[in-house]
Amino acid sequence: MREMLRVHYLREPVGYTDAYDIQQKLWSRNVTGEGPDTLLVLSHPPTFTIGKSGKLDNLLLAREELEKRGLSVFFSDRGGDITYHGPGQIVAYPIIDLRKRGKDIHRYVHDLEEVVVRTLADFSIEAHRDGRNIGVWVGDEKIAAIGVRIRRWVTMHGLALNINPVMEHFSYINPCGIVDCGITSITRLLSRDVTFDDVALKLVGHFAEVFAVQVEWVADSPSRYV
Repeated sequence: MREMLRVHYLREPVGYTDAYDIQQKLWSRNVTGEGPDTLLVLSHPPTFTIGKSGKLDNLLLAREELEKRGLSVFFSDRGGDITYHGPGQIVAYPIIDLRKRGKDIHRYVHDLEEVVVRTLADFSIEAHRDGRNIGVWVGDEKIAAIGVRIRRWVTMHGLALNINPVMEHFSYINPCGIVDCGITSITRLLSRDVTFDDVALKLVGHFAEVFAVQVEWVADSPSRYV
């Protein structure tokens, strides 16, 4: 029998600190065996997050100027450098126990990339990995970022896939610390709109395939379950 994965699908944007607090609670329950493997699917208000290896030099506007434009900045305990999150971008945060999956971090990141590659294929977008940089690319442009944290073999943070974000916001940073990194999105590549729901359904479906889990959907805030 496949492992169960509880999927919390939040249609309204969730503040970054609120989402982090939810992840922490879910992580605590998972690591002690009190809670199931869980996937949060959501979006954030306009936000920049700086990972453990990040540098403020990759933030190209002063924080005061960003605040005037309605963008927040957070330092995160995930891996990686600076990343943008905002409306029009789907974020997936798996809280899963890698003790049941061979404690293989490299495979875990590879599998997250595979979920995105398969999701994009459903929209006739041919995506690929880059051996030098974690994430998913179309041509020489990045379409999905990945940054994770693993403590006691239970995961936090995850991936962000661009559907139709405000592309100008990426110009305020060196995305993932890469100076010459182009950024793209599903709608830019297709020259048409796609819905958040459609991408979410396909992403979760491919997550279930790649991680060999059975999905239990919860279309509600996860805060009342932790």
